[in-house]
Amino acid sequence: MSTTLDDKALFDEQGLAVQIGSWQRTSVERSIPGLDGRISIDLGGRMRTICQRGLLRGAGRVEIRSRLDAIEAFLDGDTHTLMTADGQAYANVRVDAFTPLRRKTSGAGITVEYEMIYTQLGN
Repeated sequence: MSTTLDDKALFDEQGLAVQIGSWQRTSVERSIPGLDGRISIDLGGRMRTICQRGLLRGAGRVEIRSRLDAIEAFLDGDTHTLMTADGQAYANVRVDAFTPLRRKTSGAGITVEYEMIYTQLGN
């Protein structure tokens, strides 16, 4: 099984790491004039951050550019489903950032190290 985004195998598995953050809770705090203290209303779990790092490989510049463009198309503000190689599914994820970090050229082609940041909405 491979890591997919909306059932599209966009990523190479070698060197791929996905870190799942903790759910963040939101609350509202109010004070009432004339009374000591504050009231805190728990609004529940809201979102968490998921960070993915890995390497993309391609035979040449055209192939690598095509792969980068396919991933950047997910920077659309919509929610998607991330499925990791170990079978974990993360629904309602929004792609917030995709950053190519380092490019290396070798006899086998081009590799691009990247970082991708998702926000998983809802709980």
